[in-house]
Amino acid sequence: MNKVSPLAPAKFPRLAPLAGVTLGSAACGLRYRGRTDLLFVELAPGTTVAGTFTRSLTSSAPVDWCRAALAKGRARAIVVNSGNANAFTGRAGDATVARTVAAVAGLLGCAREEVFVASTGVIGEPLPDDKITAALPALRARLVADGWEAAAAAIMTTDTFAKGATRTASIGGTKVTINGIAKGSGMIAPDLATMLAFVFTDAAIPAALLQKLCAQASQRSFNAITVDGDTSTSDTVILAATGQARHAPVPADGGGILGDFKRKLNQVMIDLAQQVVKDGEGASKFIEITVSGAASQRAARAIGLAIANSPLVKTAIAGEDANWGRIVMAVGKSGQKADRDRLAISIGGVQVTENGMVRPGYDEAPVVAHVKGRTVVIAVDVGVGRGKATVWTCDLTHGYIDINGSYRS
Repeated sequence: MNKVSPLAPAKFPRLAPLAGVTLGSAACGLRYRGRTDLLFVELAPGTTVAGTFTRSLTSSAPVDWCRAALAKGRARAIVVNSGNANAFTGRAGDATVARTVAAVAGLLGCAREEVFVASTGVIGEPLPDDKITAALPALRARLVADGWEAAAAAIMTTDTFAKGATRTASIGGTKVTINGIAKGSGMIAPDLATMLAFVFTDAAIPAALLQKLCAQASQRSFNAITVDGDTSTSDTVILAATGQARHAPVPADGGGILGDFKRKLNQVMIDLAQQVVKDGEGASKFIEITVSGAASQRAARAIGLAIANSPLVKTAIAGEDANWGRIVMAVGKSGQKADRDRLAISIGGVQVTENGMVRPGYDEAPVVAHVKGRTVVIAVDVGVGRGKATVWTCDLTHGYIDINGSYRS
């Protein structure tokens, strides 16, 4: 395993047991030795489910299965393996998914469409699903309610730390819990990123509404991060609601009763998304970019991602060089409307430009001090409208090359 990211949190958060969810992990030897690589999550009958997936045109067999199964809106199990993506594996990949799903459905006595699967790892290699199905019966027998950190560790690939987040929310005065785990480190770009995320709540929320909430929260979180501009074949976000909490009924349109829940769900997903960026392959700095004054929110996001994906911007920050000219370049190449003569850039709260040129009396010293820190904050106003968006990324160091140059060896 790679050296733990310097941006990693001090410890994995305490995720309390969540009614209707039990989970466990096992080592199947799919690729890794001496570590777990299989996660099994069992969900209470009646659990509703939602999801968002990669927009890659070379999506994996598990992604294709989950997209189709999602139409039923119910889930009883989630099975995840790491080390092998089961992507670009043709009909053999589909057959692997079918056998895995059938084995889980048989164990639980549920419909196959209630079983969701995800895989992450090397692309183009057949997945030995017999190792997975052989491990499932014993693994199910030892599922627990508080195995969140072990679950997060089992789905890692080049990750250097397990990722988890939790919040409590109120629905009609009743407390509900939201727990989430994720993996991701490289091949991270929106739509989604190269990542998996599984979020659970004991709230009772209709599937159609849950899907809407999941899509909105994904857009604000996992679709607002980038490490390297590459979109994975396997990106999956699944949100499951077990319905075990005894709160007032939630109307089909959500209504005001879900206000606090929406806020806390967004917080969990943003927390997880930011942890993925902080574990970016070779990352040494976490970068927040806020774009304002754009023609629309979509345009602001596109400009932010143009900055965040620029190798020149990312390497400048890695080298602790306050080269703001590279930000100007990235805005210009974004393809979005921007007024060159009103472009305003701030770094670390220090205004660098105004009226389309360097600010008179600009002192670079505090900006240099800021980019030497672990977190770098960039704000850009492009002067054409009211659109605003925030995206997150990391710097680009030689560590990224080291990790990806030897990924299969």
